[in-house]
Amino acid sequence: MDATMDAGTAGRAATQAYVMGLQNAHALEKQATQLLRRQIERLESYPEVEALLRRHLEETEGQIDRLDGLLTEMGSGPSAVKDMATMFTGNLAAVAHAVMPDEVVKNHFANAAFEAFEITTYESLIAMAEATGHGVHVPVLEASLDEEVATEETLQGMTAALSRKYLSLLEAGGTAKR
Repeated sequence: MDATMDAGTAGRAATQAYVMGLQNAHALEKQATQLLRRQIERLESYPEVEALLRRHLEETEGQIDRLDGLLTEMGSGPSAVKDMATMFTGNLAAVAHAVMPDEVVKNHFANAAFEAFEITTYESLIAMAEATGHGVHVPVLEASLDEEVATEETLQGMTAALSRKYLSLLEAGGTAKR
């Protein structure tokens, strides 16, 4: 039996899985807002990182709004339990790195990994939208995907410079960790 389906064969279970995926993405973006806010609050010596995180926080809030719209269109809404749980873990993750002497570097690694996770999430949602006959959702999901890809590429592009700046501040006795 072929495990793929087209828009014409999507059933109730597939549509419910798509809605659950939208809820999961909503919770993921809520987690991202907490991670970004905590990092922005603590940054002192890395204005280029702060600018990127502030821009992406605005994008993330827009992504949440777009997901809210898709969920409403599907006759659903975000999962309060998932949102609360991921926001809590986002805060915990930020706190865990705050005590590290190389906080900014660890946050950078985590941010790059988180972006990869979000990119894969949106790619999956696009496939689910198409498979369940909700192709009109694809441009909305692609807008979020494009933002995540751009942020991930920016993060990757700044890794070497950020690492060198961290070492330079560390050697100079400045505030290197954040």
